[in-house]
Amino acid sequence: MKNDQALPVVLVFAGNDPTGGAGIQADIETLASMGCHAAPVITAITIQDTQDVKGYFPLDMATVVEQARTVLEDMPVAAVKIGMLGSVDAIEAVSTILLDYPGLPVIFDPVLASGAGSELADAEMIEAIVRLLLPKTTILVPNSLEARSLAREADVLDACAHELLDMGCEYVLITGSHEATEKVENVFYGNGRVLDSFSWERLEGSYHGSGCTLASAIAGLMSQGLDPLSAVHEAQEYTWKALEGGYRIGMGQLLPDRFFWAHASEDLDVEEMESEKEAE
Repeated sequence: MKNDQALPVVLVFAGNDPTGGAGIQADIETLASMGCHAAPVITAITIQDTQDVKGYFPLDMATVVEQARTVLEDMPVAAVKIGMLGSVDAIEAVSTILLDYPGLPVIFDPVLASGAGSELADAEMIEAIVRLLLPKTTILVPNSLEARSLAREADVLDACAHELLDMGCEYVLITGSHEATEKVENVFYGNGRVLDSFSWERLEGSYHGSGCTLASAIAGLMSQGLDPLSAVHEAQEYTWKALEGGYRIGMGQLLPDRFFWAHASEDLDVEEMESEKEAE
């Protein structure tokens, strides 16, 4: 029998995406790939395909709180990942839980809109996120559009990051996939300054669930004891490889291959078998 605590547990707050490309399933797949156990708390039911979100139905505050509290009283949760929340009720629910468990690292992907631009958070929700969640966030992982929406007083992304740090986030990783740059430039901030910057080859196409993948990978790595900078670096490498292996299964965005490493192993096994046959 394995050690009962061999797999670190990550509590995940997110919406359910019926395509399986983003949301809770993306978090579960990523955390499984990281060698973790995901404990999924549903915040909203969405109606979406790989092209856009058609609608969503947030769960009430009590249901979100009860899901999370039941897990926390039963399992040794090592980290928390937050994705789509969908309502002020859900934001308040998550805040309530985090107040009771202040020692857990919190990785927050502030999902404010769909990949196609449909709004998933109004002004009231953004205000609640800033007031209730950012001060409890260990690593905030916004794309450049989300950073600008949360830090409205800033005029450039560097100023956005510093404003977000001032709002209470311990660290901020702003991703640059939405910027008009030759390569994707991601910048990691903490302690009031730039801690590191990362440059990644820009892949063709767009991807459904890339933000979920990156934030969950960071959460999984931190649940295993990695420091924030190491977790951020390794999670980006994992995410880039998952996107590189992305596949089209619907009529919209590509889906990341979060188990690319398993498929690479299968390909290697096939090559070895073919080589053995040729040698006989």
